[in-house]
Amino acid sequence: MTTFDVLTIGNAIVDIIARCEERFLTDNGIIKSAMNLIDAERAELLYSRMGPALEASGGSAGNTAAGIASLGGKAAYFGKIANDQLGEIFTHDIQAQGVHFRTQPLDTFPPTARSMIFVTEDGERSMNTYLGACVELGPEDVEPDVVANAAVTYFEGYLWDPPRAKEAIRDAARIAHANGREVSMTLSDSFCVNRYRAEFLELMTSGTVDIVFANRAEALALYETEDFSDALSRLSRDCRLAAVTMSEEGSIIVRGEERIKIEATKVSRVVDTTGAGDLYAAGFLFGYTAGKPLDICGKLGSLAAGIVIEQVGPRPMLSLKDAAAKAGLL
Repeated sequence: MTTFDVLTIGNAIVDIIARCEERFLTDNGIIKSAMNLIDAERAELLYSRMGPALEASGGSAGNTAAGIASLGGKAAYFGKIANDQLGEIFTHDIQAQGVHFRTQPLDTFPPTARSMIFVTEDGERSMNTYLGACVELGPEDVEPDVVANAAVTYFEGYLWDPPRAKEAIRDAARIAHANGREVSMTLSDSFCVNRYRAEFLELMTSGTVDIVFANRAEALALYETEDFSDALSRLSRDCRLAAVTMSEEGSIIVRGEERIKIEATKVSRVVDTTGAGDLYAAGFLFGYTAGKPLDICGKLGSLAAGIVIEQVGPRPMLSLKDAAAKAGLL
């Protein structure tokens, strides 16, 4: 028995989301569909140029925790915030979702992280993130009893940007494996993969990570290839289990020689793709920790991702548990 189904570890970020034209991205030197790391000065500049915006708690792993809770799962989260207004917003939002979150906030500078997310007409999001307090996440923020009592500990590849977070992740992985638990990661972003390719591969081949989540671009970047089949084959050799999303083409689950194709959930309109991969991981891990077959895990992931892209913001506004029950997946 476990206290938590999934513990997620990530950058605690408040998302500030606004719609924009394609030209806005060009005029402001923003790389489309990527996560761009920025400093405090650029954060202030972009904020001053934004149109009407929605503020919501985000961060990749935080979104996944919220998705698991919405499905009825027991989720916990580690992430560093500051004792400020955005920190209070983040704490309220994630705890209101039913997620265990007790990471000690910073009392001083830097402030809580924020990400300016610009959504174009095609629903694609371009993220510009000031990490702020996130960079202070360290081994002292790991709650050993929570890790030991979580069936899966899941972390985001973005955590390889702040320096001390790596130590926290490796500590958590050791505790998880010592207690017979599993460890999972998401590759997060192809630019992130390019920065840390060797380290990500070492995490997989060393057995530090058991389950990997990626999208097609990230899988190709990881192995520096344009051959998707080759990337999947190499992924299956390097980790025990992987799920790779392919946008409207669905996803594919890889385990050894096994390949399970999952159809994408049909949506009426793509409003905002922010959080799609995070919610796919939520659905998959919820099913996985509940002992569901891999095809059902994939369908739960697809359903959660499909629901979140029909709304603005990365946290589900509707009950994923109700939606999954209606779809016959629970």
